Amino acid sequence: MKACDRNIKETIQLAERMIQLADKGDIDREDIGCGILYGMLRDSGYKIKQLAEAEKLKHQAKGWWDERC
Repeated sequence: MKACDRNIKETIQLAERMIQLADKGDIDREDIGCGILYGMLRDSGYKIKQLAEAEKLKHQAKGWWDERC
C-alpha cells in the first residue's frame, strides 16, 4: 500500500472516530457548552471525511488506490 493511500485511509478512520466521539459526548453532556463542542467536532468529522473520500475517489480514478486498503 502506498503511503499516500494509507494516510487517506487513516484520515477517514480518524474522521469516523471524531463523529463517534461527538455522538457519545452529546449523550453524556451536562451543559450547552459541551453541546457546542460536540456539534463542532461532529461537523468537522463529516467535513474531513467528505474531503478524504473525495481524494480516495481521485486516487481510484488514477489507478493509484490499492483496493486492499
